[in-house]
Amino acid sequence: MTDYGVLFRELAVPRLAGTPNHLRVRAALRRELEARGFDVEEHQFSGRPARALFGTPREVRGVNLTARRATVRPSVWLVAHYDSKGQPISMLVRLLGSLLLVLGLAGLVVDVMTAVVALGIGLALVAQNRVTDNSPGAVDNASALITILMAIDQLPRDAAVGVVFPDAEEYGLVGARALARDRAELFRDAAIINLDGIDDVGPATVFAHRPGPVGTAVARALEATHWRWLPVIVDGIALRRVGRECATILKGGVATMMIVHSPQDTVDRVRLDGAARVAAGLARVLRDR
Repeated sequence: MTDYGVLFRELAVPRLAGTPNHLRVRAALRRELEARGFDVEEHQFSGRPARALFGTPREVRGVNLTARRATVRPSVWLVAHYDSKGQPISMLVRLLGSLLLVLGLAGLVVDVMTAVVALGIGLALVAQNRVTDNSPGAVDNASALITILMAIDQLPRDAAVGVVFPDAEEYGLVGARALARDRAELFRDAAIINLDGIDDVGPATVFAHRPGPVGTAVARALEATHWRWLPVIVDGIALRRVGRECATILKGGVATMMIVHSPQDTVDRVRLDGAARVAAGLARVLRDR
């Protein structure tokens, strides 16, 4: 029986794509998937990081993990990125900076002085959008990795469910974009359920990139709020065009946004209660398919 707490501590270490910890986490995930009877394929890729990020290399290389059992073609793929990143400011502050930029640009029409102040503060905040390797990424996104393994462990071995652990999400969905480009046939006629940030606190949210019955059933099982748009960048945005349907599950609140991408995103503040709840809801939906 898996000790999820021990595994969580193994995965929730600073693991910026390409670092030694990142390689060790990939090996641990491969070990866990193979122990559950999955055939694991490594999809190597390269790509350019998002231009909005500072301090990044011109090209990032990574490895996506795709896993399925030999006798079953997945009708549902469970997805969670396995890399992490740190940044000098939290997600909440970055969202505030982006909002101030938008308000500043809109305010140019009616109040120049207010707009200049808002633009100045917004630019100062967004300018801190640099990438570091100083966040253990417990919530973002080791919690989602554990959630998927918990869900898989509640399903029969012949369940038509596959697993994808994309890489380099934190550089701007680089791994997911490569999957959509190079491995689109994997997802044809399948539902894609992406998980990104499963905290103990805060409500569950389903971000419906491409609505469908599985995402709707998951939202109902989790008593989650259903959204068609959110101000977050997640792998589901890149994968939505290749699946029959696509949704991202998130769980958290303001307290979560205050620690994501910071050194405070550690295992010490996560009990995995949220992971267990989301995994149980996912498993109920997938068993009924």
